Amino acid sequence: MRPFRQGRWDLEELVKDQDSPAFRRQLGEIESKVKAFEKNRGNLSSRMSAMRFITILKSLEEITERFSVVSGYASLEYSSDTQSDRATSLLTRMSKIGSEIDNRTLFFDQWWKKYLDEGNARRLMKNAGDLQEFLRHKRTLARYSLSEPEEKIINTLDVTGHSALVKLYDKITNAFQFKVRINGKERTCTREELSQFVRSPVAKTRRHAYEVLLSQFDSHKGVLGEIYQNIVQNWRDECVQIRGYESPISVRNIGNDVDDMTVESLIHVCRRNADVFRKFFALKARLLKIEKLWRYDIYAPMPKKEEKRHTYDSAVRMVLETLHDFSPRLGEMARRVFVENHVDSQIRHGKRSGAFCSTIGPKITPFVLLNFKGKSNDVFTMAHELGHAIHSMSASGKSIFIQEAPLPLAETASTFSEMLLFDKILNHVSQKEQQSILLEHIDDLYATVGRQAFFTIFEIAAHEKIGKGATVKDLSEVYMASLREQFGSSVKMTPDFAIEWTCIPHFFHSPFYCYSYSFGNLLSLSLFQQYKTEGSSFVPTYEAILSSGGAKKPEKLLKENGVDITTERFWQDGFNYIKNQTKRLENVLD
Repeated sequence: MRPFRQGRWDLEELVKDQDSPAFRRQLGEIESKVKAFEKNRGNLSSRMSAMRFITILKSLEEITERFSVVSGYASLEYSSDTQSDRATSLLTRMSKIGSEIDNRTLFFDQWWKKYLDEGNARRLMKNAGDLQEFLRHKRTLARYSLSEPEEKIINTLDVTGHSALVKLYDKITNAFQFKVRINGKERTCTREELSQFVRSPVAKTRRHAYEVLLSQFDSHKGVLGEIYQNIVQNWRDECVQIRGYESPISVRNIGNDVDDMTVESLIHVCRRNADVFRKFFALKARLLKIEKLWRYDIYAPMPKKEEKRHTYDSAVRMVLETLHDFSPRLGEMARRVFVENHVDSQIRHGKRSGAFCSTIGPKITPFVLLNFKGKSNDVFTMAHELGHAIHSMSASGKSIFIQEAPLPLAETASTFSEMLLFDKILNHVSQKEQQSILLEHIDDLYATVGRQAFFTIFEIAAHEKIGKGATVKDLSEVYMASLREQFGSSVKMTPDFAIEWTCIPHFFHSPFYCYSYSFGNLLSLSLFQQYKTEGSSFVPTYEAILSSGGAKKPEKLLKENGVDITTERFWQDGFNYIKNQTKRLENVLD
């Protein structure tokens, strides 16, 4: 079998050449479909037949799929080189076309949400199959929608509003180059390259990496803070003041189709269990043989002669084997992502940092962006993003409107895949290696549960403060207060961490996105425990959850599969797992 090699993804399945006649034809066909759809405006009626209604839905579905291909291509091209003027120009162009399509098809959405009576809405939904929840949710959103002309104005202005601000933030921060001095040698690196030093076994290197990172963002805090303040103010003005949402976070909750009370329960339990991670930090200090951790020690690895490195090929094979052992069907889905060359794994200047999985549509294998450096953490990141891919592929039989699970469920498969990999590795290593793996595992649980919950707590406070005229200094003080609450006396902090909030892209890209990580991780811990109890008989249940996509409200879908996410007890079960893993680490140490 040929080895898997790092490289760029192949986007020709989407668009062969953005300057070609073929691409112009793609756009022309979309334009023709939109023009045909616009002719339905005069045919909308409460007496419409169910068959005619489904036909209109299908035509809108086709427009959405076709545009997702070209807009997805533009987004992926930009992610692979954020400094490319050509890619930036295309992304802007696709954003404008997308806004125009939204405006021209908006009349149907408005009719369904605002002008169709409830009785006929229920009649038409009866024959909509899996789209019933999608249509019901739209009706729920009706109370927050505006008139058609107002919605068109907002869609149009968003291109130069929130979207433009996010693009500006990305362009500024992705251009940052960080000058470091490691082992007496100076070098310039990207943020991705800098991030490896955060997990260095040498405390001096970790501290230096954070100082370089934070000082770069601090030197630009004026413009980055201004961008964030405008994003938040725009969010509040449009969503709370104009649309009438109860609070800034309610916008995300309702968009995710989860109840405010469910999210409040999650955040409350995370806040109440901050001590779980404080105890871990005290144990980690003991493992590192220091009195107390500094903030820059949070992700310090176990002391060892040399950290194990993984080749790209061995990492891919390990992850695919893990998924295949759990479910051959899911393992084959993950393999297709690599076979079809839908992975960009190289590290390059200008390339977007981090990792993500992008789903273009039901008929296309998802694309995955990685920045693979060969560390164990990179292997788990690979498993995480492939989890996203198999989640989407599991629901490939659904409409593009409901293929993607609501945001809180979107992290379920990704985290579960990491759990499978963790369990596989832990059972085949020495006690010394178990210490290191358990340490990294709980590190990751902190990063994806505790840290993300406190990110959300910060956002709630920041949105409230900005609404009252908060300055960048005020926001930094709020962020430091959040750090003090989550760490207590278990971790010492330097003042430069006050500006760390400007380093978090999610705050700018997607307000209140972060709680989905806490949600997905704690949910996955519960599902994984169920799997360990039931064995292979659990696999069909898991596959059923993934294959549902966004066809059902999360509370309902999970309740049908024996999980009640409305109770604090459920979320506490996830923290009990973390407590047990910390105790396990302590026992291995002893």
